[in-house]
Amino acid sequence: MTHFFKHTAYILVLLTLVGCTAPQRYHTMEGAVWNTTYHITYQASVNLDDSVRALMKQVELSLSPFNKNSLISQINRGDSATADTLLRRIFLASKDVNLRSNGAFDPTVAPLVNLWGFGYRKTGIEPTRTSLDSILEYVGIAQCSITPDGYIVKKHPSTEFNFSAITKGYGCDLIGEMLQRHGCENFMVEIGGEIALAGVNPRGKSWRIMVDAPIDNDTAVVHERMAVIEPGSGGIATSGNYRNYRQTSEGKIWHTISPVTGSPAHTDLLSATVIAPNAMLADAYATSCMAMDCADAVKMLSEVNGVEALLVTADTIVTTPGFPEIIK
Repeated sequence: MTHFFKHTAYILVLLTLVGCTAPQRYHTMEGAVWNTTYHITYQASVNLDDSVRALMKQVELSLSPFNKNSLISQINRGDSATADTLLRRIFLASKDVNLRSNGAFDPTVAPLVNLWGFGYRKTGIEPTRTSLDSILEYVGIAQCSITPDGYIVKKHPSTEFNFSAITKGYGCDLIGEMLQRHGCENFMVEIGGEIALAGVNPRGKSWRIMVDAPIDNDTAVVHERMAVIEPGSGGIATSGNYRNYRQTSEGKIWHTISPVTGSPAHTDLLSATVIAPNAMLADAYATSCMAMDCADAVKMLSEVNGVEALLVTADTIVTTPGFPEIIK
């Protein structure tokens, strides 16, 4: 009888071990979030879709200025609130990129973006030089700080933050980090064109990413191949004015607002595709490039380790020395 129970116990242990080593397979999920779309592919032994959606909701409740109940909306209103880990990380990263871009990247440009009709709150007021100058008094993340206990000190009580130019990339990173905690080594997380990558695709080869040509279209997203690259693990983001602009009585205006002038940035760049160690930085530096001329963008990127770019003007395509080879 004793021998029988030992034998049965051995079988149960063996079955348990087999159950814990379920084969990994690729899962795909897609949908809409944060006023854009997402496409995610990951290799795992279990389905992690619910965990991905929970993280997306967490990001929204922390960082979305379009959600009036989010943490950043509370801080923008002046409510008593302190930064959570998500906001702290994105705030510090934004401060660093702002410094390295000589102020070209600045999430406190939010009220100006709103005034020009591209933000989370439409003012309905036609911008004038006087109104722009008055709002510029509130702009400047370099004059903002965060205390050790998480309290954000604003430049001015009317200063507001909109981290949308970095949040999609950051969200990709957070999902990628969660997947890695669950043992996933191979994944592609794309949210609104920003991408976090690791490992290989379902065919066991390096992930290949198509870079779109900058084609004007304010009513639909047009995907026309300009280049295909294999960026490896890390982050990749593309920013361009060709998909988000408005026609006004004075002509076409673009969504990239200069923190210096308060007006839409006028540069020779049509688009910037940036590769970085993570998607958050790729997102931020791609936005930074679009607020400056091509030559200044190349100079900025040359001083940042691990960040490379493909920059498109009306006349030429410029790549930094470490940008991946373009696949024909």
